Amino acid sequence: MPSIVKTLRVVADPNRLRILLLLRGEELSVAELQEILTMGQSTISTHLAQLKQAGLVEDRRTGKSSLYRLAAWTVEETGALKEHQSPIESDALKGHDFSRANSGLNETGPLGPEGSSPDRDGFLNHLLVQAKAEIPEARADQTAMRRVLRKRQDKMRSFFDSVAGRLGKDYVPGKSWKSVAEALLRLMPPMIIADLGAGEGAFAFLLAQRAKKVIAVDTSAKMIEVARDQARRLGIDNLEYRLGDMEELPIDSAAVDLVFFSQSLHHALHPERAISEAARILVPGGRIVILDLVRHRFEEARELYADEWLGFTETDLEIMLEKSAFIEIQTSVVHKDPEPPNFQTLLAVATKPC
Repeated sequence: MPSIVKTLRVVADPNRLRILLLLRGEELSVAELQEILTMGQSTISTHLAQLKQAGLVEDRRTGKSSLYRLAAWTVEETGALKEHQSPIESDALKGHDFSRANSGLNETGPLGPEGSSPDRDGFLNHLLVQAKAEIPEARADQTAMRRVLRKRQDKMRSFFDSVAGRLGKDYVPGKSWKSVAEALLRLMPPMIIADLGAGEGAFAFLLAQRAKKVIAVDTSAKMIEVARDQARRLGIDNLEYRLGDMEELPIDSAAVDLVFFSQSLHHALHPERAISEAARILVPGGRIVILDLVRHRFEEARELYADEWLGFTETDLEIMLEKSAFIEIQTSVVHKDPEPPNFQTLLAVATKPC
């Protein structure tokens, strides 16, 4: 954890405070910060380098670029970036006592009583709260950040719009009938099912054969148009398509018996939020099934398939499911592609408590 003197020296610049306020809520690249703050690349990079040297921010590689976020020691006390940490990093912080940090300033001020150790955590939190109120550009920065994040999502959506109608004819990593069969073996009798990130609907069509009703959700209007046309041609009348985001589902709470993520969770900006939304729409005793890629290093997937995350480990999914209060969690690797880069498919099943 950095010294209070170094922290004060670095945050004396209002523009660095603006950057910290933005990274408090999201991971952002240099290019995205440029667009939000309307500053040059070299200026942004210099500010980030100073913040990183002071131990206030950290970065992670995503393909050819890096995403910046608040440093791990600041995460708990500012309530920031929990969904952007890897579940393992977040879990590692559980044993730390943040009680004084979360209380803000201590009784004798932000630097603590004379002769004591500074309450750096509470001080940083207090500093950012004050900065948000005092810096004139802070509100506009948040608005600009939301616009930039929408562009990030639009890029992913445009990819799926561009392949609508031919997705199944192209190679899609992790899409195998063996993994689907493994999941179907664990299905319960006819029920109301939500297929999240449904794409063109191949999986939803399969589920509809046994389900009372299938609600298929996707962010791509083109995908939904293609899927609806195909459902009409096949005479499937218990399948409803809805345009929406996995992280803000257009489905009522406690409305479905089973939730499926079939090779879609790695497209979510915040996978933990998507799983939390799944928990919300499930009835007590309902189940969630996740089919996704095992974490890999095939960086090209970000450009080729609009992947936001390069898969997950079994531990990643277990931790995210536990955080949303799921129980009876089971995970296993159910398939490995024979062709390079040899993607592996991960299956996770869990239950919402009654």
